[in-house]
Amino acid sequence: MKFRFVWVGKTRDKNWKALQDEYLKRLSRFISCDIAEAKDAAGVGMREIEGNRLLELLNPKSFTVLLEPTGPQLSSPELAERLKRWENQGLKEISFVVGGAKGVSPQVAERADDRLSLSFLTFTHETARVILLEQLYRAYTILRGFPYHNE
Repeated sequence: MKFRFVWVGKTRDKNWKALQDEYLKRLSRFISCDIAEAKDAAGVGMREIEGNRLLELLNPKSFTVLLEPTGPQLSSPELAERLKRWENQGLKEISFVVGGAKGVSPQVAERADDRLSLSFLTFTHETARVILLEQLYRAYTILRGFPYHNE
């Protein structure tokens, strides 16, 4: 199985970028990962423009998980169980999609096979990326019995 992270815009802040790279490196010990960044847009129709760019980056065969505020919130152990279930289903690639400042277009939302919410709180996109990567890393340490997650 492989993870693909598809999101709008580059991580510009060097501190968030360093954290992103660190968790991507840690996560890569368990699973192959790559990042695809859609160029961000501005002005009228930006959500649709960014949506089209996101859709271009998605592999048609990839199982797509949309991060959105209204998706289900899972505990870290529940996320680990969800990953195990996806693995057992024989999924080859899972794409995690993080939209832009205005969210995602209806077409991107329709393309999603599943949805997740990181929190009821609002985060910057750079923060959300790091939280997603850290939680996926945490989930794999739970599955593999590594001493990282504490209950």
